[in-house]
Amino acid sequence: MSSKPGGRAFGFRVGRIAGIAIHVDPSLAIIFALITYALGSLQFPVWHPDWPALVTWTTALAAAFLFFVSILVHELSHALVGRAKGIPVNAITLFIFGGVAQLESEPHTWRAELWMAVAGPITSFVLGVSFLFLAGIFAGPVDLEQGEAALAQLNPVSTLLVWLGPVNIILALFNLVPGFPLDGGRVLRAILWGASGDLMQATQWASRLGQGFAWLLIMLGVAMMLGVQVPFFGSGVFPGMWLALIGWFLNNAALMSYRQLLVSEALHGVPVARLMRRDLLSVNPAMSVETLIDERLMRSDQRAFPVIDDGHLLGLVCLHDIRRTPREAWPATRVGDIMTPAERLASIGTDTDAAQALQRLSREGVNQLPVIDHGRLVGLIQREDILKWLSLYGGRMRP
Repeated sequence: MSSKPGGRAFGFRVGRIAGIAIHVDPSLAIIFALITYALGSLQFPVWHPDWPALVTWTTALAAAFLFFVSILVHELSHALVGRAKGIPVNAITLFIFGGVAQLESEPHTWRAELWMAVAGPITSFVLGVSFLFLAGIFAGPVDLEQGEAALAQLNPVSTLLVWLGPVNIILALFNLVPGFPLDGGRVLRAILWGASGDLMQATQWASRLGQGFAWLLIMLGVAMMLGVQVPFFGSGVFPGMWLALIGWFLNNAALMSYRQLLVSEALHGVPVARLMRRDLLSVNPAMSVETLIDERLMRSDQRAFPVIDDGHLLGLVCLHDIRRTPREAWPATRVGDIMTPAERLASIGTDTDAAQALQRLSREGVNQLPVIDHGRLVGLIQREDILKWLSLYGGRMRP
């Protein structure tokens, strides 16, 4: 349903498609259960009162599963088109509100943004039309003049396809709403970017429109919870609460997307060499964890220590590694036993852009990265040092 630059993919990984890691957030189970329940206990029994319970619930489960497969295909279209336009994609995450494609960075041109943004809604629309076409094939001869009674003539496969078709078309239309960071908001940003030549200004306009749309959803949701009949959405506590939650999520997403761009712009052109820590305390792999704590950790504000032996970097040991070691084992445990080996460390160069460094820190889920120059450790870049620089030199960080 949307995409965002940088950041670490949340949820647990379930596989890879076309080299793109697929993650599923545990929150997905909530909406999966709700869709299954709504179809199995409310909608399909009305369409097919004579169906056995096993057929009803099996069809409901299949519908919920294929709905999220449809969202995955939607996000894959973003990722593949983005890759074709030179925008690397880390991963795709499916969660309670749909899906998110994790981009390495913002698109470099407004045309790349436009093509990547429209790919998702086009894919969902094509899926919806295809499902309805297949439903007609599998349904066989059905007397459409009977209205709702015609639904009872559908078999499980055609029922499934009849439900999936409109849902994907609605998904396409919803994503075309010009509210950032929905696909429609990204299309709007691309157009504004192309017209003004100013990505920052275009993002600000698209973000504010996205926030306006989000607050509209929140107000409609509250009205529905209070019993107001809202056209198309209806009324009721649960539907209203769900609509308000979607609005809350979109508002936060719009705000954070703009702030991420502000941070990237503030850090653009600032080399890591300017922010990194050069005078580092190092440790020997044979040092005990207890000695590391007493003689290094407690006597400095350094939280990560390069492990050096005979002038060579063997790894990095940090506070997180110490916390994972039982306290009673500190005297007998060596630093070399708990460190992260050098070959597993993510590292960056001295001329790396600080914005790229922050993205790398977020993607790797770490608080510091070794800075390597010609194969030699020259410093350590920490998240807190980047944030400190932003607080001093970043200027106004609010939209």
